[in-house]
Amino acid sequence: MCEHPMEKENPFDPDLVHEIFKLVWKRKAAERGKNEISENMDNEVGASSSKRSRPTFANANALKLSSELLRVFVAEAIQRAATIAEAEGSIKIEATHLERILPQLLLDF
Repeated sequence: MCEHPMEKENPFDPDLVHEIFKLVWKRKAAERGKNEISENMDNEVGASSSKRSRPTFANANALKLSSELLRVFVAEAIQRAATIAEAEGSIKIEATHLERILPQLLLDF
C-alpha cells in the first residue's frame, strides 16, 4: 500500500511552525504600528488609523501543510547540496554547497 506523503513522520512540528508564524506576525504588527505612528505624525492626522489591528491565525490544516512544505524544502536542499558535494568528490556537505544550490532552489519553490 502506498503511504501518503503527509502521513510520514515530519520532523517539523506544526506547533513549532505556528509559534514561528506568531512571532513573525507579531513583529510585522509592531512594524506596521511604528509606520502608522510616523505617518500620523507626518500627516498630523488624528490618532485614529485607517487600518485596524486584527488577530492573525492559521488553522490546523494550514499548519500541517506548512510543516510539510518546510520538510520537503529542507530535504530538497540537502539532496541538491549532496549532489554538488559528490560531484566535487566530497563526502560531506559544506556551507558552500548550500550556497551554490540556494538561488535555484528558491526559484523552484
